Amino acid sequence: MSVLVILIFFSILVAGLFLAAFLWSVKTGQYDDDYTPSVRMLFDDQPSSENTSSSINQNGNNAS
Repeated sequence: MSVLVILIFFSILVAGLFLAAFLWSVKTGQYDDDYTPSVRMLFDDQPSSENTSSSINQNGNNAS
């Protein structure tokens, strides 16, 4: 039974260390994304629901 108490203690200790490491990394800016905002204008936008290819035939003309 004492082994369970020791294992629970160490598991809580390890979980606390991981939590402290995560909070430290967030506080020091490890998860800040400085690259994506500068190149966001280079990415294609998603097509809107009104401009679907179902209303355009193979020749590029409107089907209606």
